[in-house]
Amino acid sequence: MQMSFRWYGSSDPVTLANIRQIPGVVGIVTSLYHIPAGEAWPEDEIRALFQTIEAAGLQLSVIESVPVHEDIKLGRATRDEYIANYQTTLRRLAAAGVRTVCYNFMPLFDWLRTSLAYELPDGSTTLAYFDEEVDEQALLAGRLRLPAWNLETDSHLLQEMLVTYREMGTEALWDNLAYFLQAVIPVADEVGINMAIHPDDPPWPVIGIPRIIVNRAAFQRLIGLCDKPANGVCFCSGSLGASADNDLPLILRELGEAKRVHFVHLRNVRKVGPRSFYESGHLSADGSIDMLGLVRVLAEINYAGPVRPDHGRMIWGETGNPGYGLYDRALGLAYLNGLWEAARAFV
Repeated sequence: MQMSFRWYGSSDPVTLANIRQIPGVVGIVTSLYHIPAGEAWPEDEIRALFQTIEAAGLQLSVIESVPVHEDIKLGRATRDEYIANYQTTLRRLAAAGVRTVCYNFMPLFDWLRTSLAYELPDGSTTLAYFDEEVDEQALLAGRLRLPAWNLETDSHLLQEMLVTYREMGTEALWDNLAYFLQAVIPVADEVGINMAIHPDDPPWPVIGIPRIIVNRAAFQRLIGLCDKPANGVCFCSGSLGASADNDLPLILRELGEAKRVHFVHLRNVRKVGPRSFYESGHLSADGSIDMLGLVRVLAEINYAGPVRPDHGRMIWGETGNPGYGLYDRALGLAYLNGLWEAARAFV
């Protein structure tokens, strides 16, 4: 597998020089974060991104992500314009050498937490989600923001979209995803890009908004919507693992044997209630997920694609983007490298 690390660009406190010093890292996972959802990415900016990463002695392994405009998710009349821009972006990324694009179809918000600095007994802080603490007004007013979000909309429009999503329901959202995939996946297939959909995080409805990429059945349905090799998934152990209903090794093996795992996020979570969890250290013993079991499956299916440690705790006094500090993610990556080396030895 290709061990990679997420980088948020020139404004990221974690530099490419820092990342290069982590043993085993070869790839960078990044995006052009300043470009609003729905716009086609400029060719010169794509080339510049490649050049910056290659000059640091690394390679661009995954674009995470090319955001899907809300009008596409809502099925509005303007969606064809935004889909055309998405197709243009994929063609330009492929021409520059990109082979994997991660995206999601989460309505209104990207991954969601109720605390960005939940304190653990050892004094470190982490991301946490407690269902009873979800603050709808804080979300709609923009008082709670997370690094992954690419949503610059005023609270009035957010409220309108919230009402629309609640009214449209799950099946209409599936229909809109199908429309998007049937337009975009053939282009990705043509230009040699693997599309990896990220599961919804958390994998259940939030404040009445439907979420659909949540379990094994959802992945099976997704593949059936456009059955081409480019239509695959980003297997995220933390997102799927927040639900006790998900059998992670089964899902990973099934998708991997079907050659539909195009990207992997490996992180651990500790479940503390039916819909509550916090993000632990990567070690199996720290959370509720058998990390060795997942890496063993990756070895058994001979997975050769990009993998990255996902969100980490903030440790040793580090400050920065919540979940995206250097130290704990680097520790997690070293741990995953060790698991991979051991698992490969016994395949």
